[in-house]
Amino acid sequence: MSEKIWEIRWHGRGGQGTVTAANLLAKAALYNGFKGTQAFPFFGAERRGAPLKAFTRISKTPILVHSQIYNPDAVIVLDSTLIKISNLLEGARENAFLIINSPKEEKKLGVNGHFNTFVVDATGIALELGLIVAGQPVASTPMLGAFSRATKLVGMDSIDKAILEEWRGRVGEKNVRAAEEAYKRVSPSRKETTAK
Repeated sequence: MSEKIWEIRWHGRGGQGTVTAANLLAKAALYNGFKGTQAFPFFGAERRGAPLKAFTRISKTPILVHSQIYNPDAVIVLDSTLIKISNLLEGARENAFLIINSPKEEKKLGVNGHFNTFVVDATGIALELGLIVAGQPVASTPMLGAFSRATKLVGMDSIDKAILEEWRGRVGEKNVRAAEEAYKRVSPSRKETTAK
């Protein structure tokens, strides 16, 4: 693990659990041994389905900065339709991790740039497991598993612990299973596969 502050920007829509996922990642990072974590939302129009951003910072030392994240080390996209209507990658560092919820392959998503791109069908996993809230599949917890696999920054044990602290019983277990399935199924970055 690096001494740097890791900055993660989440993009989703209202009602998808984007803010909850950002908070859970911060909590999981604490369990994983990081000393400094932050998580906070940025809302535009506060309504179900409206695009929104959330942020997570992770560091081995206390974090003193309290602004939005403008140059993320990782961008997590819970709704791939946002790629076409918003500049989700604005300011993202070269070789940043880009983790997208989509049933499509990376090359069919129209993402340009030098990123370590990982794709997982988090919505499909949620539907398979019956992880549905208010009629919508919950893609947020599977994306935590995808983040763990892609970055290797926060381990699945810590993510599972954070999820089970948020939701008890069968609901928690179902969310843990969704995260673990996404961990297993996330596609490797083309950079990762071509480097072998």
